[in-house]
Amino acid sequence: MPYLLPRPLLEASTASAGVLSRRQLRALGATWAYEVAQVDARRWRAYGPNAVVLHNGPLTRLQSCWVALVNAGEGAALCAATALELDGLEGWLRTPLELVVVKGRLVPPMVGVRVHESRRFDPARDVHPSRLPSRTRPARSVVDAATWSRSPRTAVGWLAASVQQGLARPEELAAELAAAGRVRHRRLLQHAVADISSGAQALSEIDFARICRRFRLPEPVRQSVRVEPSGRRRYLDAEWALSDGRRVVAEVDGAVHLLPRRYWDDMDRSNELVIDGSTVLRFATYALRAHPERVADQLRRALRPLPPR
Repeated sequence: MPYLLPRPLLEASTASAGVLSRRQLRALGATWAYEVAQVDARRWRAYGPNAVVLHNGPLTRLQSCWVALVNAGEGAALCAATALELDGLEGWLRTPLELVVVKGRLVPPMVGVRVHESRRFDPARDVHPSRLPSRTRPARSVVDAATWSRSPRTAVGWLAASVQQGLARPEELAAELAAAGRVRHRRLLQHAVADISSGAQALSEIDFARICRRFRLPEPVRQSVRVEPSGRRRYLDAEWALSDGRRVVAEVDGAVHLLPRRYWDDMDRSNELVIDGSTVLRFATYALRAHPERVADQLRRALRPLPPR
């Protein structure tokens, strides 16, 4: 006959993906002897000093998060990449799981879990009030992920991805950076937030903005809207309106732009811009990283005033 969880345990564990602490088990009437009997019978599995999973199968990612939290104890929260993963950020899956606790707090070592001690971590302020499992608010998660990244480019990528996917707003990231104080990549991240606020959404667009600053090129208008004769609205990565009446447009193409339908769509847009009299320059994302001098040189020549006739 299959084993059925007692109703109180079933109801309590539903909210935590089948993971309960030993304290919760006792409060729900499950004695130590009962717990040991279930584990010995291989109906349940114990993980670490505090967590018990009320089934005997492999852990899901979500259950692993709950196990880490239960073993870390009250006041711990999932953070950085792990918190953003749970909030729905796509394309940035990271292991191990990440937890944050107040500086000086002792947490038992756990395989596959990285514990960060933070002097400025305040659970009452930094933990989201309603999302489960317990995790930091998105803006705090983004800034932590960025400042804990060794690579400056990856650090900026966290900011761009979070805004692009709707997890945080630029003003929230700016406020969180200000509260973080002197952290790794701080100046670069401040510039990145400013770029995002000005319309840059993808990491490639932020790379483009950095080239403009580095080589002292005029500041473009980012993500300007253009309505084509068909009525279709198009967004331009960067656009300059020059004093002589010319318009210069720069488009940054990632790998996705090589897909056949996307490639034709890009060509169609470029054609419409050229027909309207704009100068159109297109750059691969690779070129922004590997050949910034060449990118800047072409931009400078395109933006140079025409000689008088």
